[in-house]
Amino acid sequence: MTIDPAKLLAMPPIITRQSLTAKDTILYALGIGASELPFVYEDGLRALPTMAVVLGYPGFIWRDPAMGADWQKILHGEQSTILHAPLPVEGEIIGETRIEALFDKGADKGAIALVTREIHDSHGTHLATIRATTFLRGDGGFGGSSAGAPAPHPLPTDRSADSAIPPPKAGNHAHIYRLSGDLNPLHIDPAVAKAAGFSGPILHGLATYGIVGRALLLARCANDPARLRRMDCRFSSPVYPGETITTEIWDEAKEGGRSRLAFRARVVERDLIVLTNGYAEIE
Repeated sequence: MTIDPAKLLAMPPIITRQSLTAKDTILYALGIGASELPFVYEDGLRALPTMAVVLGYPGFIWRDPAMGADWQKILHGEQSTILHAPLPVEGEIIGETRIEALFDKGADKGAIALVTREIHDSHGTHLATIRATTFLRGDGGFGGSSAGAPAPHPLPTDRSADSAIPPPKAGNHAHIYRLSGDLNPLHIDPAVAKAAGFSGPILHGLATYGIVGRALLLARCANDPARLRRMDCRFSSPVYPGETITTEIWDEAKEGGRSRLAFRARVVERDLIVLTNGYAEIE
């Protein structure tokens, strides 16, 4: 079975209703290694801005046979989160997910899917816009174009990072993070990971994203989640649970009253860039 681009692009939006609880909000924070009381204690609880990526989430849609994708060869390519309002810590959440575009890189290179999700609360407040590119490594060559794929934010090349933030590491991030809704077995089952070409289960790309988001909060937002308004990046290499992720930050010129940052993340143990072309806006 192969993907049918016309079918995928014509699919109606997937509507996901979620009853968010304070326990869910705390569990997400623990899954990306947070320990500060405002994020893990129900008295005065605040939601981390990167939690938007798990709100109204329809699940691992590519595992559905109707999608026609080789799901074991799928990797997360890029992620963008734009916050329109502070995230609630509990309440009803509605997510509307659609496949916005497909790009054909060729039979030997795979395909890229651009998936967008709009998130609202039960009162109609627009909370966030989520865009993700998914790398369908086994589904290229369907005859489409590779033109028009989103371009990543360039990193400064003329100077070193202004900050390097090493968060605490933990070997069980993947086990905890999956309880926030991403149950892809690639992140827990050694046999599935081996079949996909990895030496063992890898950390969720969005767990890495959340860990880096925490570093941005600590370094540039005085740990105030309301100040991080946008966060985009490209995933460049998998992370294995237990590895240390250091976030490197470049301060860029302000625009429209917001501070702008470029960033990337490096795994210390392998001296390897695992997340790059990062762009963030701070109020």
